[in-house]
Amino acid sequence: MKRTFTFLIVLLLFAGLTACAGNPGAPAETTAVQPETAPLSEAASIPDPESPAPAGANKDVLVVYFSATGTTESVAEKIASVTGGDLYEIEAAQTYTDDDLNWHDNASRTTVEQNDKSARPAIGSAPLSLNGYSTIYIGYPIWWGEEPRILDTFVESYDFDGMTLIPFCTSGGSGIGRSGQNLAENAGSGIWLNGQRFGAGVSELELQSWISSLQ
Repeated sequence: MKRTFTFLIVLLLFAGLTACAGNPGAPAETTAVQPETAPLSEAASIPDPESPAPAGANKDVLVVYFSATGTTESVAEKIASVTGGDLYEIEAAQTYTDDDLNWHDNASRTTVEQNDKSARPAIGSAPLSLNGYSTIYIGYPIWWGEEPRILDTFVESYDFDGMTLIPFCTSGGSGIGRSGQNLAENAGSGIWLNGQRFGAGVSELELQSWISSLQ
């Protein structure tokens, strides 16, 4: 009797399962499809609007510099990075040696040049085309309280009509003095803004602040 009762229960359960399997209203099993995720490298390639423009991005900006020891070059490169401008180095046809730069020697090349306001050292770098530029930063070290005479050679060699020129200098302690005014007078063209002196360790953030203050 007990076996018969157990058999009936199993039979009823089997019948119920069979009915559910054949029920067309039973929900079908679905498989979720995960959306394809872009690789991290692609996501990282989105430009940051707060980051400085890459060098060469602003083709109307030019950073010109003369650097005998590399200090002014470093600042010029940072300005080019911040502004996205092009770089142009004023190279002397006759490179300045350590002896030439010895300001303690009254007979050194730089001492003689700086004491002669008519001195115009020759430029050895290739001629520059100013077509398309509207803003030019001009950098140089301060020698004997003024701009190196090779900067006078440079500004007298070009026509800056319609352009804005912004001098900047580097020195161990001397300010920019009259060097910017000297360049403006010798150039005889262009709109010259007041310049600024920077130390070797100036940061791009400090330069960005200065450049923003000019606008």
